[in-house]
Amino acid sequence: MQNIVEQTGRSVLAAHERIRNSITETPLEQVTDPATPPPVRLLFKREDLQETGSFKLRGATNRILALTPAEQALGIIAASNGNHGLGVAAAAKRSGVRAEVYVSSHVSPGKAQKIEQYGAIVHKVGNDPLEAEIAGRAAAVAAGKVFISPYNDPEVIAGQGTIAVELLRQEPRIDAVFVAVGGGGLIGGIGAYLKWVSPQTEVVGCWPENSRVLLESIKAGKIIEVPEQPTLSESTAGGLEPGSVTLDVCKSVIDSSVLVTEEEILTAMRDLQKSRGWLIEGAAAVALAAFFKQAQRYQGKTVVVVICGRNVSNEVRSRVEQAMQ
Repeated sequence: MQNIVEQTGRSVLAAHERIRNSITETPLEQVTDPATPPPVRLLFKREDLQETGSFKLRGATNRILALTPAEQALGIIAASNGNHGLGVAAAAKRSGVRAEVYVSSHVSPGKAQKIEQYGAIVHKVGNDPLEAEIAGRAAAVAAGKVFISPYNDPEVIAGQGTIAVELLRQEPRIDAVFVAVGGGGLIGGIGAYLKWVSPQTEVVGCWPENSRVLLESIKAGKIIEVPEQPTLSESTAGGLEPGSVTLDVCKSVIDSSVLVTEEEILTAMRDLQKSRGWLIEGAAAVALAAFFKQAQRYQGKTVVVVICGRNVSNEVRSRVEQAMQ
């Protein structure tokens, strides 16, 4: 019987074969900025260059391509105010599948418009994303349609993990990978494939101090509720769905964990904007800030930081611009 790491790793490899012609193989770029500690070979995996500006396109594409013809004919439903909604809408359009995305009333007009531009029907429900998700799930059950979770779905996890397949082809020897963590789909998929194929690679989970429900759940050995504070890492914020499959996967693949403050996240966003002209989202900056916090541990090592996306709200954009003045 396969353990959860091998099982997920094999699913990642299958996902790679399934989606590789439907997504962008993003570059792995070596960083030579003066701020980088000289003894460390630092590489950025540029998921901000994915079509929708985020890695989420991978999981959504894999889930949709794994649907049966009958499921495809019915269409799919998702709930997301952000990157997952965009990924599902884009993947559905490419596959000719009808998509509905439930969002809360606080979704940014620009994000809702982008989702609609991909041909998805947007439903605005409730005052927060959880209400929208509950409504979306109920609608999916009533219509007999597949509901695509942003993380609590093995095929979504496998799709996100295809990043690791590309990483090891682009750089066969990686000592550590820093990945931001929300619901655990990204690090679960990446970590499972690395632990299956390259077990010596350290998988580092990176959390905002203000939003760390999965970290505390791993410590507790079960999914628990953890008070949340606002964070610049908008795409990793939020609770963890009861029974989420990511808990067991992440317990098995995360080697070490780093917490970062809001100030450290903002500094990472500001510094990358100044040095390279890139505006990355808060979640990507969580992983970068975590690396800089731990950089001295990796002298003489090759380290990858996953730049998971570039989609930034107007509010966060304003804060970065103010920090640059």
